[in-house]
Amino acid sequence: MIPRRPEPELMLEPEQARAYADADFAAPHEGFVDAFAEAFPGPVTGPVLDLGCGPGDVSLRFAAHYPACEVDGLDGAPAMLAAGDALMAGHPAAPRVHLAEGCLPEARGPRAPYATIISNSLLHHLHEPAVLWQTIVRDGAAGAAVFVMDLRRPDSEQTVKALVAEYAADDPDVLRRDFEHSLRAAFTPDEVRAQLADAGLDDFAVRATSDRHMIIFGHLPEAT
Repeated sequence: MIPRRPEPELMLEPEQARAYADADFAAPHEGFVDAFAEAFPGPVTGPVLDLGCGPGDVSLRFAAHYPACEVDGLDGAPAMLAAGDALMAGHPAAPRVHLAEGCLPEARGPRAPYATIISNSLLHHLHEPAVLWQTIVRDGAAGAAVFVMDLRRPDSEQTVKALVAEYAADDPDVLRRDFEHSLRAAFTPDEVRAQLADAGLDDFAVRATSDRHMIIFGHLPEAT
């Protein structure tokens, strides 16, 4: 297994933000919503917290899929949030999506505690992964549904290069570079299981869903 190599926690470059907002992430982002629906069948109502929302594409897709919910998105990069303005403009779910700037762990969801918390591709950015799980425990209601999707670190340099070649060969340089850095910064499923155990979330499931992704999901402990 290659060693983890952390990357910058925040995407602060306007070029990065524009590239992400302009890129076609429809398939993986719809896949995120579909995977959530498979893990947690049934309706979602009320406020939802989206941690590391970026430009807000997942927030919008989630709100569109669940018309009885509202999504509060938090992200620490002003450029990413600004790049989301074009995504929000005219989107039918936009009135139910509220994005705000804030870095964990200082920032908190404005309507905590939440019965539903989601996060897509935030974990690998964090230098201290415990921050994510601590925030979820702090801002989640008892029994809250939690769903996290992230990259998982490849086992060799050859696999890193092969994944970049397969999935980012035609992307702008900034996206191809960031994808390679993110693969190296990602955690393994076993590392995530250890994080969950430290956070008291041993019952959460950790599953590989593709050659580069994993999902982590479960319910927060019920109040005693």
